[in-house]
Amino acid sequence: MAQFQRIWTGKIKAGLALAGVIGMAMPAVAQTATRTKPVAAKPVSVKPVTGETVPGRTLDEKIRNILGTIPKGARAGFVVTTLEGREIIAIRPDERFVPASNTKLFTTAAAYTFLPELKNGTAPRGNAALIGSGARPDISLIGYGDARMSSAPDCQVDCLATLADAIAKQHRTVGDIIGDSRYLVDDRFSMGMAWNNIPTRSGAGLAALSLDGNEVALMVKPGAAQGAAALVEAPGYYRVINRVVTRAEMPTKIDYYRSPGSRDILLTGTIQPASSGQQATTGQPAPTAQRLRFGIEDPADYAAFRLAELLRARGVTVRGTSRALYRLPGTSAPVETPTTLSLTPPSLADDVRIINKDSQNVYAELLLRRVGASQGDGSVEGGLKVVEAMLAQAGVPRTAWDFSDGSGMSTYNRVSPRATAQLLRWAANQPWGMAWRQSLPIGGSDGTLARRFADTPLQGKIFAKTGTVNAATALSGYLVTAKGRTLIFSSYVADIPADGSVTALVDKALLLIAAEN
Repeated sequence: MAQFQRIWTGKIKAGLALAGVIGMAMPAVAQTATRTKPVAAKPVSVKPVTGETVPGRTLDEKIRNILGTIPKGARAGFVVTTLEGREIIAIRPDERFVPASNTKLFTTAAAYTFLPELKNGTAPRGNAALIGSGARPDISLIGYGDARMSSAPDCQVDCLATLADAIAKQHRTVGDIIGDSRYLVDDRFSMGMAWNNIPTRSGAGLAALSLDGNEVALMVKPGAAQGAAALVEAPGYYRVINRVVTRAEMPTKIDYYRSPGSRDILLTGTIQPASSGQQATTGQPAPTAQRLRFGIEDPADYAAFRLAELLRARGVTVRGTSRALYRLPGTSAPVETPTTLSLTPPSLADDVRIINKDSQNVYAELLLRRVGASQGDGSVEGGLKVVEAMLAQAGVPRTAWDFSDGSGMSTYNRVSPRATAQLLRWAANQPWGMAWRQSLPIGGSDGTLARRFADTPLQGKIFAKTGTVNAATALSGYLVTAKGRTLIFSSYVADIPADGSVTALVDKALLLIAAEN
């Protein structure tokens, strides 16, 4: 595709990784793509003004007046209901908005509705290894959609090293290392995901065989002297071309470039020496190292590569190469061969908790595909068919939503505030409703709401999923009012100007609703 001829770039300034500014390699033309913010952002600390008088005779008027002050050009949708379904506030209730990570509400609710691992507590299936025949057998590392397998040195559960240890005990020489990802369809990137996210951790590829969250980290440290090249610690999977220079008189500012499909990363820019004491421009303490994270485009290949590395570290001779197998759309999964070496991953309920509280994109996307696989179609399309079946059960009109992924990174996603409130009400009446609600971030306590609503009457009393992508923000969930009532709410704001902010206004509206109910 034409997009894969472009050069990907990302920036990190003063120690904070940005989502990726793209410069396209086009003759005599310099272009910059609109940047899509990572969904899994750090919690935002916002303290709305409380105790002030809001004009309006009724609560509805007051909320409309608050939301009427959002930046010009933006639009807000806001629905608040009781658990019984009576609407208290309905502002643009049926208009459709970009839900961002509120999409994860729909993905995780569908998982609770259809997956036996969540409905019945069945143990999830872990990845496995299959040892071939002969004196120099090929090793197949088979993925079953487990999002948690890790090759980290400090791994305690679901560790690739466990399989490497078992293989090394049986064979001292092996052939090829094959990453087999054919359990799910090869849907590595969902439709509508902004292409400038692909080289970043927000745009990691998805596959049945995944490892380390499908991302790798590089550490960039100052060189030993002024003008010296920076020191880079990087895994062997990527080849790093380092052009970062240590400069005391300049701020730390590191750019990275990677072409799609390439395993070459070019680093450029400057880093302050540890002895400089503070950033030249900000006056803040100068960090001694910068951590850059990159998404993996070919997860099965990366997993096979890492298994080969671990085997060599255990004295095993790998005679062959590492390679990956994927299943094309429209084809069937291969007939399964019994395996004797397998891992036991954490519970899927733990995955759901991480998806909702931390807004973890890779876990959400794999969960959507596993939901589809449970009904015979392990693809994005198959998972979305299951979401549609769930929403039909919940009584949500088909015209109220369209989804193209499971995480909210797709710019094609649309949903109305009323539809989201309907899902939340329906979920609250399901046997798993409380467990699902407890997976949501808690205001002033944890997840992406850890600092939001802190030191307000809603601290510990609001359970809601956040969502942020370029020019859009969302917050939907449950809150407990001053009188102890539980209300359902869904808030979306779209078309926010680049220099605009609406978070404090949304929070102000929710605090007022809680105070007056």
